[in-house]
Amino acid sequence: MEDLVLRFIRKTLLLILVTAVSAIVPMDAAAQNQELQQRVEEIKQAAAKNKQSLAQYTWVEQVTISLKGEQKKQEHFQIRLGPDGKPQKTSLDPPEEASEPSGGRLKRHIVEKKKEEYKEYADEMKELAQQYVPLTQELLQKAFEQGNITLGTESGDPNEIQLVIHSYLKPNDALTLTFDRSQKSMTGIKISSYMDDPQDAMNLTVQFSRLPDGTNHVSGMVVDGVKKQLSVATQNSNYQHI
Repeated sequence: MEDLVLRFIRKTLLLILVTAVSAIVPMDAAAQNQELQQRVEEIKQAAAKNKQSLAQYTWVEQVTISLKGEQKKQEHFQIRLGPDGKPQKTSLDPPEEASEPSGGRLKRHIVEKKKEEYKEYADEMKELAQQYVPLTQELLQKAFEQGNITLGTESGDPNEIQLVIHSYLKPNDALTLTFDRSQKSMTGIKISSYMDDPQDAMNLTVQFSRLPDGTNHVSGMVVDGVKKQLSVATQNSNYQHI
């Protein structure tokens, strides 16, 4: 009789424990999801606000293209955002003087073809970067709704949070976004993506700075094409009110 009573008590306690845990887990998941949604909304609002603020500025962009660590080209542009929100560029560099490659006709042809190939690839790298930066509200919301955003590890700064985003622009790409809640601004993004072929990896590192009026902007960005060992580094400076 005592054995039956003990078994009954154990089963009852186990049932109570399972019920309690089942009630707690959904509450924790709901709380985490609510916090995540709040963080995503903060970032979306900050991105929209900064886009409006940047439309009131013009700035200088320096683009440096390097191959295997050796600088091949550097360009300078005056930038402002157009009515469609996309950057409009005006070159600040004097026209390039045509230089005749040394060597025979075949060698010159090969050199020119190679230069053209790398220029096209560098342009494609810059176009890819512009699809990621600045982040768009639509793609952020889509990633959230698909469950592709999670809270990252804490950095030790109570005002700083990280969001990890998968499949933001392309399947299986990855973004780690650092956001300062006190300043309502992004401080950095690290992106792992690729060109048309997933084997053609592309890594982007983006740094942000704040202007005196609080406007957050990309101060520097480096795009590394792993396969071709090609790098495109962008530095933005000299921000002026229009």
